[in-house]
Amino acid sequence: MLTAGLSLKPEYYDDALSSRAGACEGLWFEVHPENYMVAGGPRLQWLERIRREHPLSLHGVGLSSGGVTPRDEGHLKALQRLVNRFEPALVSEHLAWSVHDGRYFPDLLPFLRTQDALQRVADRIDRMQSLLRRRVAIENPTHYVDIVGHSFSETDFLRELVARTGCALLLDLNNVWISARNLHTEPAAYLAAYPLASVAEIHLAGYTADPQLGESLLIDSHDQPVSEAVWALHRQVLAVTGPIPTLIERDGNLPSFDELLAERDKAHRHLREAAPVAASDLLRANEAAVTC
Repeated sequence: MLTAGLSLKPEYYDDALSSRAGACEGLWFEVHPENYMVAGGPRLQWLERIRREHPLSLHGVGLSSGGVTPRDEGHLKALQRLVNRFEPALVSEHLAWSVHDGRYFPDLLPFLRTQDALQRVADRIDRMQSLLRRRVAIENPTHYVDIVGHSFSETDFLRELVARTGCALLLDLNNVWISARNLHTEPAAYLAAYPLASVAEIHLAGYTADPQLGESLLIDSHDQPVSEAVWALHRQVLAVTGPIPTLIERDGNLPSFDELLAERDKAHRHLREAAPVAASDLLRANEAAVTC
């Protein structure tokens, strides 16, 4: 059973291999599949060795589900080959766009949530799930500015995607906290409206304040420990949902593996302390507010 996992960076390959499953109950590792879409070589060999010890999750950043550029079938086929080879426990993608007219951007960018966008995103998720022959979890984005002109709230948009495609959701609580702070909204209101019954995975990460604007603009940097505010959201969501596989994301300013394991162990404790929730109870709980 998956409990708490870690982002797997090349710097941690040896440590990941030495973390035997028996000593780290429920430990799993998540990678960006785009880093492993190669024909062969050491990357795939390393991943195969780690897969023999721990479950894997593939967390994509290249689908550009919210973009208007035609979907990249070559990218999807490469993802399919990885899924078939490594049989990951979880597969996820972002509700964002990152490609336009052949140009790739280093950010996962939000878009106007319109009827046309809903159909476009649903079509891409349908194609992805059909090709992979599995349910994919879609992650809520980070927001830095308030875009005018949406036809849906983000939570309603996600709920419609679930209804149309049968996809799962990846609830990134760091994104929830950052977006609420940047847009001057309340994370409690967002989570109260979020379709928690569809969540298959949770992400936790750290953030930094903008060098010029300070705390008035938080950056989803993934280069700091998880903040106490995000840990609090984690406990409160689990009180409603019961245990959900939870990942500690770290992409920069990498600490020692032992420091990451300490954060992972904290998430693991939260999951062990969360009482299991029946599906019917979770559906009813979706109607109630999550207090923060």
